Amino acid sequence: MQQTKRYERTRAQESSNAIERMYITMRHLFNRGFYKPMGVSGETLRQSLLLLRPEIYGSIAEEKVELSGLLYVVDRLPIGIEECSVINLTSDEGYSNSHFKPIIPEKRRRNCYRIDEEQMNIEITRGRSEIYDILTHLTFLFIESHKISRSVLIDDNGKTTRDWNKLKSVVNSGKKLTQKEREVAITHAANILGRTFSEISKIYSEFSTTNQPERLLHIIYWLGKLAIEEQVTNNKRAVKFSPVLRAEIGHHIHGEVWANTIKSVLYKNKLLDRPIHVISANMHSVMNTLFAPCALKSLTSKQDIFDVYKSLSNKANADLRTKVEKTALKEGMIYIDDSSGANIDVQIFDTEKIDVSKLDIKVDEISLKSKKPVILVMDYAFGEQAYETIDELLKPFSYKEEKIHLNIESVSIMGKAGILEGDKGDIMIPSAHIFEGTADNYPFKNELKKEHLQCQGVDVYEGAMITVLGTSLQNKDILKFFYESTWSVIGLEMEGAHYQKAIQAASKVRGSIRDDVKVRYAYYASDNPLKTGSTLASGGLGTSGVRPTYLITRTILEQIFN
Repeated sequence: MQQTKRYERTRAQESSNAIERMYITMRHLFNRGFYKPMGVSGETLRQSLLLLRPEIYGSIAEEKVELSGLLYVVDRLPIGIEECSVINLTSDEGYSNSHFKPIIPEKRRRNCYRIDEEQMNIEITRGRSEIYDILTHLTFLFIESHKISRSVLIDDNGKTTRDWNKLKSVVNSGKKLTQKEREVAITHAANILGRTFSEISKIYSEFSTTNQPERLLHIIYWLGKLAIEEQVTNNKRAVKFSPVLRAEIGHHIHGEVWANTIKSVLYKNKLLDRPIHVISANMHSVMNTLFAPCALKSLTSKQDIFDVYKSLSNKANADLRTKVEKTALKEGMIYIDDSSGANIDVQIFDTEKIDVSKLDIKVDEISLKSKKPVILVMDYAFGEQAYETIDELLKPFSYKEEKIHLNIESVSIMGKAGILEGDKGDIMIPSAHIFEGTADNYPFKNELKKEHLQCQGVDVYEGAMITVLGTSLQNKDILKFFYESTWSVIGLEMEGAHYQKAIQAASKVRGSIRDDVKVRYAYYASDNPLKTGSTLASGGLGTSGVRPTYLITRTILEQIFN
C-alpha cells in the first residue's frame, strides 16, 4: 500500500515537472521568435507532452493515432491548418482590413488568416494563455502526424504503402464520396491510423463540415504528407511569432481599449456613478432570466421555467431568443459588440428600467428602487486574459482631467470547470483559488454558499479549486494528488486566480474600488478528467448544462436584487 502511494506521488511530481518544463520552454521559444516543432528546438515540448500524457489527448503516447483528441484540437484550430508548413502567431496587425477572409475556429473565438498555400496566421489578442493553448495543440498535432508517416513510409526515399497511395488518390480527387467509396477509404485510413473500421466510422461525421464532408480523410492525408516531407526532404514545419506580438504581449493593449469603451458607454448613459455589479458569464443566461418571463409569457405560464431555458438554448429556436433580446433592448439593455480584439462582448442592464413585477425571482423592490444598481455582464475571458480585463475595468475612468472611481459593489464569476468529485452538470462553490505552478493561493469570502444551490436538482460541492495554466495539460496523476492531498481540491479551471488577483489589487492595494467589494464564484462541471470517458474530449454538456447554469445565474441575481 505504501509503495503504491509513493509511486502515484512520484508520477504527480513528474507530471508537475513536465508542465513546468513546457511553460519555460514555450516562453523561451516565444522570446526567440520561432522554432521547428519536430526539430531539435521542439524536442522538449514533445518529450514533456508525451511524459505528461494529458487526459484530453488520450492515446498520445501509444502508436495508434488519437481520434477524440484530434477532434478536440481541430475544433480549436483554423480549418486548413493541417496543410500549412508555416504557422505565424501575430498580434492584431491589420489583416481584418485586407482581402484576407478571417477563419474562426469552431470552438475558439480567434481570427486566423490563410496567407498562401503554406502559411496560416493566427491572431493572438487574449494574452499568453492563448499562446500556450495553441502551442500545446500544435505539439499534439505534429506528434500525431509523425505517427501517420511512420506507419506509411516503407523506406527513406519516400516510398509509401498501398493504403497511403489509395488514401492520397481519394483526397486528391476532391469529390464527395458514395457510401461504398467512403467505407473503402475508411478501411485504408484504419490501417494507417492503427484504429478499427468501427472506431473511425463512429467519429467520421463529427469531423465533417458542410463544405468538406470527407474532412477526416483530408486531415489524415495532409498531416501525413507534411510529416513525410519532414523526414524525406528535411522540409521542417515552423512556428513563428511576429515582432509586434512579442513587443505587445503582457501590456494590456486590448484590455485597456475594451475597458475604456465600457466606461465611456456607462458615462454617456449617466450610469457611471451608480452601484455596479460585474458578472462574468455567457451572453444569454442573465438576459433570459430577466426577460424570458415577460417576453415568452405564453410559454412560461404553461412550462417549468427551466424547460423554457432549454428551449432557448436549442439552436433551432432562434425566434424565441430574438423575442427575449428585443424585450431586453426595449427595457434598457445596452449591448456592446466588442471591437477591441479582446473578443469579450458586454451587456449592461439598468435595473431602473426593468419592470421587476414581471420577474420570477425574489426582489426587494424598495431597496432596488432606492439603489438603482447597474448589472454589467461580460462574456468569458480566457486564462490570463481574466486578469488583464478585470484589472483594467476596475481602474478609475479618466475623463478630460477628472478621475472617476467606479462604484463596484460586487464581482460575480460563473463558468465551466472540470470537477474531481462528481459528474458533468454538478456545481462547484470555491472557497479559495490555488494557482498551479506557483506558491500563490487566494482565499476569499464567497457570498455564494452550498446551501443556496443544493436541493434544486443538482449536486453541489464546496472547497478549494485550482487555477491551471491550461486545461489541455492536465493528467490524472497530478489531479489525483491535488484531490487526495491536504489541498482537497474539488475542481480545476483557468481564470479564478487571475480574477481574484485583479480584484484584490484593486480593492486592497490600489484603492480603486471599495475594500468590502463582494465576490461570488460558482462553476458548473463540464467534465471530470479523473473519469475515463468524461474528459473535455468526450464531448459537450448538451442540455444537461442548462439547469446548473441558470441555478447559478438566478442565485447571483437574487443576491444582487436583495
